Amino acid sequence: MTFQAPTTTDQLLHEAASIQLYEKLLEQINKDFNFANEPVDFHPSTSPKELKIQLYEKIYRLLQHKYAELLNLLYIIDVPEDNVKQLDGTDTVALAEQIAYLILRREWMKVWFRAHY
Repeated sequence: MTFQAPTTTDQLLHEAASIQLYEKLLEQINKDFNFANEPVDFHPSTSPKELKIQLYEKIYRLLQHKYAELLNLLYIIDVPEDNVKQLDGTDTVALAEQIAYLILRREWMKVWFRAHY
């Protein structure tokens, strides 16, 4: 079984929920954000739609006001630097959504591999 990352945030969240790993994904996100001193508290009852919106907003605020902390967060989560460099930074809202996807994808990889190996 090989890992194939979903190509959109919605697909990723749907896949996590469909194989009962969504709660583990929330735990991993909470753990890494808190480790980076950017606390979030996504409860198991947080819906995928709520998670997506709140994560977008958190990343947008970091982009606008705490860029160094955002870079530290990406480092702690282990988002590949090349992926971030390829993003188009002309639209901050779109950039926040793209970074949120990269974070979710990396967190999903961690959860998926732990569950399968």
